[in-house]
Amino acid sequence: MVKPTKKNKSFREGLDPEALYSVEDAVAKLQGFAKERKFDETFEIAMNLGVDPRHSDQAVRGMLNLPNGTGKSIRVAVFARDAKAEEAKKAGADFVGAEELAEQIQKNEIEFERCIATPDMMAVVGRLGKVLGPKGLMPNPKLGTVTPDVAKAVEDAKGGSIEFRAEKNGIVHAGVGKASFDTKAIIENIRSFGEAIQKAKPAGAKGTYIKKVTLTTTMGPGLKLDVANLLNAEEAKAA
Repeated sequence: MVKPTKKNKSFREGLDPEALYSVEDAVAKLQGFAKERKFDETFEIAMNLGVDPRHSDQAVRGMLNLPNGTGKSIRVAVFARDAKAEEAKKAGADFVGAEELAEQIQKNEIEFERCIATPDMMAVVGRLGKVLGPKGLMPNPKLGTVTPDVAKAVEDAKGGSIEFRAEKNGIVHAGVGKASFDTKAIIENIRSFGEAIQKAKPAGAKGTYIKKVTLTTTMGPGLKLDVANLLNAEEAKAA
């Protein structure tokens, strides 16, 4: 366990655990805290939603292209043949193939964070449901990971697109940038994520949709965000 410095202790003691911070104030405080570390911490956001994902009409899931990326390098696997396979390779895919790729995955010979497939390859990908499903890697047309435009899908993945999904307790979370990012870039990413979650509000959601939002860094304290400030006053009225 990392022993906190005197400055870090002082920083934590000066925080009000019940206070609601604006996005700007929270980012500024957490960036200052992160400077104490010897590695580039990730900004992470968690939102407690008033939904029960066990009901299909309350599921919250989607894909978002953060305006300033995540700062994280991800590996992409693409199921495609012939010309589409070449397009995926040129776009920067790490693994490209068909049956041979499926075999590698089945044997756990490769690791990746995003899986993309052309529609005609889903018969092959479907056999990997027990492997990809539990990891949340199964290609899905609703998320843009089953598409004939594999080049764009790969570029989006490499450029900072993230997938979000509410867990069983109604919590959705994501990494939204690095502490080394320009402050404005982090703020833009956070607001874009908040907007995406608001737009993804399911028809079955009742009462308060966004109950609580917390922002933190990898080893930093969690700061509660003012939902109205995150979404802007007009949008917050509908939350």
